[in-house]
Amino acid sequence: MRLLDFLRENAAFLLAGFLLTFTSSYGQTFFISIFAGEMRGEFGLSHGQWGLIYTIGTTVSAAVMIWSGMLTDVFRVRQLALIVMPSLALACLAMAAVPSAVVLVFVIFALRLSGQGMMSHLAVTSMARWFSARRGTALSISSMGVSLGQAVLPMLFVALMATISWRSLWVLGAVLVALTIPVIFMLLRLERTPQSLAKDDQFAGMNDRHWTRGEVLRHPLFWLMVPALLGPPAWGTALFFQQVHMAEVKPWTLGEWVSLLPFFTVMMIASNLGSGQAIDRWGVAPVVAFYMTPFALGFLIIGFAPGIWVAAVGLLIVGIGNGMQATVPGAFWAEFFGTRHLGAIKAASTAIMVLGSAIGPGVSGYLIDWGIDFPQQMIGIFVYFVLAGLLASFGVLRARTALPAPA
Repeated sequence: MRLLDFLRENAAFLLAGFLLTFTSSYGQTFFISIFAGEMRGEFGLSHGQWGLIYTIGTTVSAAVMIWSGMLTDVFRVRQLALIVMPSLALACLAMAAVPSAVVLVFVIFALRLSGQGMMSHLAVTSMARWFSARRGTALSISSMGVSLGQAVLPMLFVALMATISWRSLWVLGAVLVALTIPVIFMLLRLERTPQSLAKDDQFAGMNDRHWTRGEVLRHPLFWLMVPALLGPPAWGTALFFQQVHMAEVKPWTLGEWVSLLPFFTVMMIASNLGSGQAIDRWGVAPVVAFYMTPFALGFLIIGFAPGIWVAAVGLLIVGIGNGMQATVPGAFWAEFFGTRHLGAIKAASTAIMVLGSAIGPGVSGYLIDWGIDFPQQMIGIFVYFVLAGLLASFGVLRARTALPAPA
């Protein structure tokens, strides 16, 4: 099927996935972190204390994701969205009214679970389950929502912060989430339940089987992939979480850094589409083999960057990795372990990734308090990505021999 025909025939589902990932932006680090300076100032927090609050809230949300993510194996995305999206809107309102640092922990938990956790999980799981031959392309298109959010929302809200209080901006975020709910409901009115998927519409993984989550957790491939699953959310989250700090220790302003995000997004979208096409053509295993390389190289360049233009090069290379991040994990679980129990399997994966996004801000924040600024930390992050890439490559290239022959 030609790409234009595919887009036309599946427009409603693809647009729903796009809107789900875009709306997840209000619970993503790149959005929350632009208010870091205001929150630290209002509640008297150090970098480490703010990072600890973020880590606790995000870690608890990761634990809850292990259970809540399984619901996509039972209920329609439309039904779950009508619970998750109002929850995200309420979390935004709670942030607008948060009275203390203690309550901030609970608000961060709600934002991270409903936004980064469940909204992203709904989009990725549905795309990976609904599509097979065009799975990579579907994941690419749906994930462009968060790419657009990353390009537009930080720049817009940083500009609005000059004239509007940060609390009022969170009210605006809640309104924008609420306006999306009826659109999602309309787009998914013909969606099938997971149980109604015919057996012929399910796609088996290694050894021509549908693996349960317990079986996946006992397989060596899962554990070889864990460092690669943790790395991008951990250190990618830290990169944007510490963007205010970076503007303090590097020769550029926050406005200059944020102005790079549209270019970062263009690179991410190009990589997103390219990796999706590559997955559709050659499978996910060859893509996994190069998965960590852009992250390693990009972080190394930003760490040593003497000015904003060299940092821009590094950020663009990280954008290549982020584009792959949007397609590779979702396609990997479906291709290697099958789609019948994909919601439960992807819930465990999402929990690991959310946990990673909790680790990065906490670790980087305390290292900053100990006198190791984030650019210095990037040398160690580079080493991490190199080792994670070697482990993931070994795992998938060894396990791909067990995959069923292409239909």
